[in-house]
Amino acid sequence: MGMVTFVDETTSGDRGAGWGIEIAEERLALRELIRRRVFQEVAEYNARTPGVFQGLVQPRDAERVLNGYALRTSRRIDSEVQTELALKAFAGNGFLVLVGDRQVTELDEEIELVLGTEVTFLKLVALVGG
Repeated sequence: MGMVTFVDETTSGDRGAGWGIEIAEERLALRELIRRRVFQEVAEYNARTPGVFQGLVQPRDAERVLNGYALRTSRRIDSEVQTELALKAFAGNGFLVLVGDRQVTELDEEIELVLGTEVTFLKLVALVGG
């Protein structure tokens, strides 16, 4: 069992504080790694229900605010729906995934999870006017 650290970055240079989860497997497909990350952040949000969700992708029925996403209606987020949104965002180039210094481009690509693995989610910021 090892700790995998997730870090969010943007193309504008912002880098969030890393956070980790325990992963028992030595190898996981990127799809499963994204699913586990989303399930963890949604579970933490739903347990606390703070005013702002700071997750990988914007939930449905939410609006972007300074430090995340504010939900317009329901205070709870469905982790299955959020996972599907994240997988669609990855497929649509909403974010890139870097494991160490290597970009992972396929959801079914297996990632070797060695001690101290850092997974960076590089969120692509849309250009103004373009």
